Amino acid sequence: QVQLVESGGGLVQAGGSLRLSCAASGSISSINSMGWYRQAPGKQRELVGTIGRAGSTNYADSVKGRFSISRNNTKNTVYLQMNSLRPEDTAVYYCNAYIYGSMMAYWGQGTQVTVSS
Repeated sequence: QVQLVESGGGLVQAGGSLRLSCAASGSISSINSMGWYRQAPGKQRELVGTIGRAGSTNYADSVKGRFSISRNNTKNTVYLQMNSLRPEDTAVYYCNAYIYGSMMAYWGQGTQVTVSS
């Protein structure tokens, strides 16, 4: 079992920045990949980006060059740094952990990000 707790959401003006955190606990050593997803009202949940165990990252085209994912293995925490935020980035952001062997995915409770124009 893996538990994920997100923090850091809030209200920010367009052009501003926010950093989200995702603290993992439980069977951390079994996690292969962690990522961030988001879901805007009336839309499907979509991938924002992922980070592998070795630190390789992957981003959705819509956030490339503006968002970055990093991890602190000592703190078992993954971060999503969001810069140059746009109103269309408004969504609930979810942290995800994936275990390849069991094909299990774990989710955090989500944190709201609102970008005003």
